[in-house]
Amino acid sequence: MKFLLSMIILLSMSAIAEGSKPLSEAELRQKAEAFIQAKNARQQPGTTIADIDHFISFLADKFIDEHIKFNVTITDKAELREGMILKMEDEVFFSEIKITQMMVGRNVVFVKYTEHAKVKPGHMDKVVEYTSSNIMSLEFNDDGFIKHIRRHHG
Repeated sequence: MKFLLSMIILLSMSAIAEGSKPLSEAELRQKAEAFIQAKNARQQPGTTIADIDHFISFLADKFIDEHIKFNVTITDKAELREGMILKMEDEVFFSEIKITQMMVGRNVVFVKYTEHAKVKPGHMDKVVEYTSSNIMSLEFNDDGFIKHIRRHHG
């Protein structure tokens, strides 16, 4: 009986360990690239609510989105979505994000990217054109969803 109980516990533990296997480097790179593409798609002249929903679909149900420079943290998908929908009032002439470098660790990707955009924010009377280099860390849960974003603006 002890042997049978030991085997059940051992098999249960190995099944749990197998289920929490980290994502491969290739999977992480693909997910990070797709996330950056979705980020770019939600900042275009023709952005739709479907683009915003696609962007949000990369996030885990429990997530943290930190904008370090601005000391802003968002943890609610509805709040994030509402803010993005409000930004659709901005007049976007163009927005382009290019990945310049990636570093991959255990269920985390650090992405360095350059963003070049020309926008007239809804709350301003002037057009702003900018180019900035940024670093973003994307921490993934075991299911492949982003659980923590840290945005370090240039």
